[in-house]
Amino acid sequence: MNYTFISGATGGIGKAFVKECAKQKQNLFLTGRSNEKLQNLKHEIEKEFAVEVQICACQLDDEKSRAQMFEFIDSLGIKFDKIINVAGVDIQKGVLDYTLQKLLFQMRVNVEATISNTFSLLERRADNVEIITISSMSGVSPMPYFALYSATKSCLTNFFSSLRIELKKDNVKVTTVLPGGVPTRPDIINDIKGQGLWGKLSAKSPQFVAQTSLKKVKKNKRIHIPGFFNKLLYWFMKFVPLGLKMRFIANRWKKQSKDAF
Repeated sequence: MNYTFISGATGGIGKAFVKECAKQKQNLFLTGRSNEKLQNLKHEIEKEFAVEVQICACQLDDEKSRAQMFEFIDSLGIKFDKIINVAGVDIQKGVLDYTLQKLLFQMRVNVEATISNTFSLLERRADNVEIITISSMSGVSPMPYFALYSATKSCLTNFFSSLRIELKKDNVKVTTVLPGGVPTRPDIINDIKGQGLWGKLSAKSPQFVAQTSLKKVKKNKRIHIPGFFNKLLYWFMKFVPLGLKMRFIANRWKKQSKDAF
């Protein structure tokens, strides 16, 4: 029996993917940090959509926790025809304002866990596979005062764009998604409001991101940028000198600080 893997399943974007995939009658394997939230989501989805849902709480920055999750997967004997990488950490502050623990935590969740999980899931893949990875418009350019998040998202975009070419011959489709603002948690909603018209034009709902991403991966689109304004911004940024972009970003972001998780 084939399953769809979704990390960060209990968050705003993750839950939107869960519901969209359940509507399509896909069996689900969901992971997140909170077993209680996963249990509640499992009961909700099974009741509403009558699909098989397996769950496993996992601390993605912990290699041992990830290994235990794959031991559980192997005990179920399941394969995956869809991999949806949503989980991520969006700490926002100057680099020297981090602790070393938080620095490593963000890198391990955003990059190490996403790539290592994908590698392990591909070893357990079905005949045809679709991979969706949530990157960010923040990864299009270096971002002072959001430097680590930007760098990790850029890494994901580059890695999965390359993977798409490598695995095309193996019937694996790969799409990397670059959303702008997505109103999920209260802190993110406040960030979007704080950006004024810019934030309003950039923002797209979790449902919109999930629905459009699932359509794009079927066409094996390399990059999906949800929303016309974000597409316009993406191409505009290609032509703006890097130094000018970084000064603008620094002035815009240095007044904001957020320590997620």
